[in-house]
Amino acid sequence: MRAKLSYALTAAVLIFYFVLVGSRGVMLIQTGTVLTVTFGVAVLILPVIGLWFLWKNTQFVRRANALAAELDAEGGLPVDELKRTPGGRIDRDSADEVFAKRKAETEAAPDDWRSWFRLAVAYHDARDTPRARKAMQRAIALHDGRPLEA
Repeated sequence: MRAKLSYALTAAVLIFYFVLVGSRGVMLIQTGTVLTVTFGVAVLILPVIGLWFLWKNTQFVRRANALAAELDAEGGLPVDELKRTPGGRIDRDSADEVFAKRKAETEAAPDDWRSWFRLAVAYHDARDTPRARKAMQRAIALHDGRPLEA
């Protein structure tokens, strides 16, 4: 729940910022000189890119959460079998062991979105966010029946 609240708060702050920046871009365009119109258009491009990124990220999170709910209903969510340090951090060797199992599972069933989901969790636990995201994108694509990118 805390993660959802943090995400919603961050999204709200970003949207507020995009509206503020966008209004400044419109003000620059309304001035009417070549220089201010050019700057105004440039300033308006940033909120558009930001809103697109926020939308794509929100869609990704919603789809990943839907997969997690479906996997939970099937009883297939990965069990947290990771050892932790006294401070609560995941033990690196433990994360590597679980990752090796998840990778072997995915190699044995490369077309199963469930194995890719569990591999994404293992990547995340190993603090490899870019690969975790790619694995989750693959799980979503397989679940939705979309063609996979190379």
